[in-house]
Amino acid sequence: MIVFLVLVGLVFGAALILLLLSPGTPRPVVDAGGARVPGSISERAYVDINGWREGMIVRSRDPRNPVLLYLHGGIPDYFLDRTFPTRLDDLFTVVWWEQRGSGMSYRPDLPSETLTVEQQVADTLEVTNYLRKRFSQDKIFLMGHSGGTFIGIQAAARAPQLYRAWIGVAQMANQLESEKLAWRYMREQYAAQGDEAMVRRLDAARVTDEGTPAAYLALRDEGMHRLGVGTMRNMRSVVSGVFVASWLSPEYTVSEKLNLWRAKAKAGVSFAWQSMTTTDLAKTVPALEIPVYFFHGRHDLTCAYDVAKSYFEKLEAPTKGFYTFEQSAHSPVFEEPERSLKILKEDVLAGKTELADE
Repeated sequence: MIVFLVLVGLVFGAALILLLLSPGTPRPVVDAGGARVPGSISERAYVDINGWREGMIVRSRDPRNPVLLYLHGGIPDYFLDRTFPTRLDDLFTVVWWEQRGSGMSYRPDLPSETLTVEQQVADTLEVTNYLRKRFSQDKIFLMGHSGGTFIGIQAAARAPQLYRAWIGVAQMANQLESEKLAWRYMREQYAAQGDEAMVRRLDAARVTDEGTPAAYLALRDEGMHRLGVGTMRNMRSVVSGVFVASWLSPEYTVSEKLNLWRAKAKAGVSFAWQSMTTTDLAKTVPALEIPVYFFHGRHDLTCAYDVAKSYFEKLEAPTKGFYTFEQSAHSPVFEEPERSLKILKEDVLAGKTELADE
């Protein structure tokens, strides 16, 4: 009986702590002294997008600043901005949109078969038009990260008149080639370390021209993070670095945090993984009519650096810039925010016409 009461007490205590950590209140935009910036925006919003209620977090130091629509990858990653502040809202009115079937936009009754690339592109364009109208801007900036780049670059190609520039952070290009590179790298590294167990797991989950087997996808995150080629160079565990961090964010409610991971489990690695691993964007999107900027971590194997660089070299655009982040893996905007802001301010916002990797 005593043991039972102790367990009940522990469960109750943990639930209470989780509730206290989950008010669902966005933090304000503050100045150097910690005071709220007058006229700034920090809000959670829900908007009807093509018949589906979708959530977003909007942050801006000055609503007159250019709008930047951010497209997340496999899961919404705004919660990382608390520990790894990007300060994007210093320059932009940033909209962290949580796409159909993800995070704030998740409902269990959404049929997974509706999570198509075509639907996500259509939603992106609809959100874009909502923001153009709300903030009275003819064109906005579009930034994608990881899986978000797969959707975003296709939206930019379809409706270039809506955008000032495309910014691909960890740009997808030919994801199957990327996964084959990642598999080979992990096997070489774990073999060199003498980790026979991981080598056996990888040998049983070889990535081939036929695709990415389920056994590979089950060990992919663990394998990459342990080698520092996953989410961040210095993040060696996806559990502590991403999963736990999401539950500690005070800007989401408990149910929203639960939905973040329910959506991830339902969708798998991403909402359109099959499409992503059978598409070569060099063929699907060989050119853009707007300026293009790729931000890529040197150590990224989630979306392999060499594959992205090859795509960039083929991609035709009026202005192109490829930026290598030497200290980053998959998330340079979070890992090297100062350099990101410098490029955004001096090159992207300035609209430079001759760009080279620094």
